[in-house]
Amino acid sequence: MKDTALCYSIGALLYCPAHNETIAGSVICQKIPAPFSLALCLEDTIADAFVTQAETILISSLQKIEAARQTCHFYLPKIFIRIRRPEQIVHLYQKAGNARGLITGFIAPKFSPENAGRYIDEIVNLNQTAASPVSLMPVLESPSLIDLRTRCDMLYSIKDKIAAAAELIPNIRVGGNDLCHAFGLRRQKTQAIQEIQPVSQILSDIITVFGMEYIVSGPVWEYYATEGWEDGLRRELELDRLNGFVGKTIIHPKQIPVVNRAYQVSKADFHDARSILNWDPGAASLVSGSLESGRMNECLTHSNWAKKICALAEAYGMEK
Repeated sequence: MKDTALCYSIGALLYCPAHNETIAGSVICQKIPAPFSLALCLEDTIADAFVTQAETILISSLQKIEAARQTCHFYLPKIFIRIRRPEQIVHLYQKAGNARGLITGFIAPKFSPENAGRYIDEIVNLNQTAASPVSLMPVLESPSLIDLRTRCDMLYSIKDKIAAAAELIPNIRVGGNDLCHAFGLRRQKTQAIQEIQPVSQILSDIITVFGMEYIVSGPVWEYYATEGWEDGLRRELELDRLNGFVGKTIIHPKQIPVVNRAYQVSKADFHDARSILNWDPGAASLVSGSLESGRMNECLTHSNWAKKICALAEAYGMEK
């Protein structure tokens, strides 16, 4: 059975180059605002010639965190490793030694029908011997998604291939910057990715194919300084959430509190959700006004929404 709490709680996923030698200290000394998740990246943040060196630093970071965990208490994020190739899954997990328990999962970039089978085989095989579940998060960002003639077939092919490991896939992730790059586009801090129509249509198709069975996370937001960046992020998060995304890829710790607040649940939504999920099965009517008498609640029509609201409330809490 899929771990629903994990699926919803990945939240703000902070990307960090795997060769960053300060990240272990930042985690141990709690320099990063919690809660957050951490992605140690071996892919597009690392030059090809430095991958082996970055792997060594990554393993050292994990071992430093594990050693510190034995003697002191600090917030431990969910840690994911963004790899380049399927065979790195078993290689890095084994290399982590006594720190392998820190690895929540792996992130598979540029996930496609061509490489999906190999990634799925590797993660399934690893989980046959792993002491605790190790997850896989595919990233849909390949320029091949742009072709309208093949997009739907490609997305459904990926969905069919990951079905064999669905319980090990907490999120489907999307590469907004990679898709923008293909068009030579880049949004400003006052603009949301939903306003870039060619990219927005691809994201919409991803939600349509995967959103009823998987949690799909929002694309990266690049801005973290200068006036107005927070307003831009809040606006994009509002559109993310409205369109079914949960969580967001981020690149700076200052973005974490903004993301966490965006997914908090209002008291009105939470009350309505609980009322819908606790509907009297013997009631003659399946519809009633909300607590504030401002909208209509329907037991059948709003049940999936209500389940999501309760899951978000558990992961992110209530608005103050």
